Amino acid sequence: MATAAVPEVTTMHTLPGDAIRQIQWRFADRFDLQMLVQSARTVARTTVARMVAAGERNTHEWTPAKAEMMEAFDRAGITAAFMEPEEGGFITGPKNLALSLAAFELAWVDGGAATGSLASFLALAPIHECGTAEQVKHYKTLAAPPQAGEDRKPWRGAFALTEPLPYVGVDTGILSGKLRIVEWRDGSEPLLQVDKRGRFITNIAFANFVTAAVISDDPRIKGSCVVILEEGDEGIFDRGTATKKLVHQLSSTGDPIFNLKVPASRIVGGYTVVDGVIVPNFNHGEVIEAVFRRTRVTVGLMTAAKLLSAVEPVIRYQRERFHGAAGVKPGTMRYDLGIQQREDALHRLVDVWATGEAAASLGFAAARIFDDLEPLEKHKNALMKQLGVSGKRAVLKALQESEQRAISLLGMAPNDPRREELAVDPMVDFVLKDAVADVLCPATKLWNTGVGANQMREAVSLMGGYGITEDCPGFLANKWMDAQLEATYEGPEAVQRRQLTITMTREVFLAQFRIWIAEMRKVAGDYPGTGACTLASAMEMWQWTLVHLQNATDPVGNKLYHGQRQGVTFALADALCWLLASRCQILDVMELQARGGDDAVAAEGLAGTVQFLSDLAHVQAARAAGEVSRISAELVFGYNLHPAWDTEGCSHCFTTQELEALEETMPGITAFAIDVVGADGSHPLKAGPCAGCGGSSDFQRMQNKLCTCLSGCRLAKDRAADTLSKVMIPEALDYPA
Repeated sequence: MATAAVPEVTTMHTLPGDAIRQIQWRFADRFDLQMLVQSARTVARTTVARMVAAGERNTHEWTPAKAEMMEAFDRAGITAAFMEPEEGGFITGPKNLALSLAAFELAWVDGGAATGSLASFLALAPIHECGTAEQVKHYKTLAAPPQAGEDRKPWRGAFALTEPLPYVGVDTGILSGKLRIVEWRDGSEPLLQVDKRGRFITNIAFANFVTAAVISDDPRIKGSCVVILEEGDEGIFDRGTATKKLVHQLSSTGDPIFNLKVPASRIVGGYTVVDGVIVPNFNHGEVIEAVFRRTRVTVGLMTAAKLLSAVEPVIRYQRERFHGAAGVKPGTMRYDLGIQQREDALHRLVDVWATGEAAASLGFAAARIFDDLEPLEKHKNALMKQLGVSGKRAVLKALQESEQRAISLLGMAPNDPRREELAVDPMVDFVLKDAVADVLCPATKLWNTGVGANQMREAVSLMGGYGITEDCPGFLANKWMDAQLEATYEGPEAVQRRQLTITMTREVFLAQFRIWIAEMRKVAGDYPGTGACTLASAMEMWQWTLVHLQNATDPVGNKLYHGQRQGVTFALADALCWLLASRCQILDVMELQARGGDDAVAAEGLAGTVQFLSDLAHVQAARAAGEVSRISAELVFGYNLHPAWDTEGCSHCFTTQELEALEETMPGITAFAIDVVGADGSHPLKAGPCAGCGGSSDFQRMQNKLCTCLSGCRLAKDRAADTLSKVMIPEALDYPA
């Protein structure tokens, strides 16, 4: 049988540098973002790294050294990255990618430092997303670092959503924080009493203001809202005790108590008065949705940074493992390669690196689409206001026509004359991007932190006993533990899976998903070494399984794909995340292949870098395909009863007499008969006749195809492992141990 020619292998000589990453993550033409990355990196690998090395993670209290870290963020421009130039910032327009890049650099060294930088942004996010123009200008200007000539300290914020309830954080709809009216004079603004107890509130040790979610405890206030509290308000602003965390100790966390009087103008987004009742313009759920659908992406990227930061320390440890041992002389293979003489060590590190690449690609793709979406969302909001449409359900109904137009656009031929009209419609563009963003956001948070935490355990284990010591290079043990907390930030894994089960079944998303399959087939034709063919086959299997489950029932007639059937829906959401991460990774490699030659720095050794990153993508695509195949097979077959050796179960079995008769006219049929029952009722020793189900032949055909699509994935892993054993690394880490 003819096979494809074995391509000439070009080796990557050095670890991917900034020029490579800027192209992959699409900010090669953004000088402002490049400078932010450098500033954040400098703070992370000097100030933050020295703090970790000095043992600042060993205390739960907020210390002067930790406070100095916040000031270093101010000086580096990290704090100002959230603001517009007129508010004291330096980046114009959407900032999702900017904040993600800064958090990525900080988390490369310590997750708590990244959390500390993000917490003030999280406190401002409700105001930024839903606040009145006056609220936005006032608080973002106060939170910006002082400008030249100003003598003030920037305000720090905290976001108090969770409550001190059992199973805190599981359901953000449960609030115990109360809001009442204490004074409302004719012609004057109402004065509100806020009673709120927080739980696990980041930045609380030094916060000047808090955005707190509360619910009405007064018939004159309708529903829930988010309200702004300031430390100078009348009443109790008790920061509480420090949370005794095992992780993220460089960020401040505590359980505060608030009992304050505030003017009604502090309700985020403002309010209206209807028949003597205060009606907030946004309930707390609407504010949280607007905030978390963006900020969850940044948390996912923090875990991705941990994985990629582990690569260099592990390589160094593996190669130097036998230095100083008796009889191991410089120049010998044992001295130069150490543990990397063994394939197992290299292959396991390839898996860690491939996961890190996929996680970063998925996260930065999500950040970019939110940047693209932001101006379209503003246009949509303005249009809805103009039409007098308010409320989530009313807005969704108003968007139905645009969704149908978007689906029509996706199904049109390239030369269709109607295509141009739909392609330039901003509402069509909005629903297309919004559908993808609603999937990528929870997928990033779920997959990066969940799979990433497991792979961090693998990275730590590759360091041997050194991995769980305080002076482990790269602080890998800290990062492994930190990843466990990141998996619960802004909603635990069940919250992300629940959101995915809704958003991944929307027709606008599925129509784009079908196009992505064709896109991967094309990539496979042009660049077969990326694993795109494997991924496309796995995507087809996932799509088929979704349709099958939406129409299938269990043995008692209950629908399989149902909101309460989380054994089905959550598993399928997990499978989708593997596909999304792998697709984004492959697209980043293609971007580097297409544009790398235009950059003088990236062009040097480009072929070797593209080859290595393609091999990692191929490895990851194979792993994704394996997960999808396993999950899909369990769901397709797992809800069918296995046949028993009874009358009904044996209805399709052959008897020995039937086979003997058929053998005379169809010689050889006996060899194909699996389940044969003897005249005395004897049968093969197993649970029952082989099971089958509707559509099983289609599924098995896809599974067989997927298995053959794995051709070459282990060769790619071998090539990647060989590169790992040869790639040059710096003589020492660029931050202290």
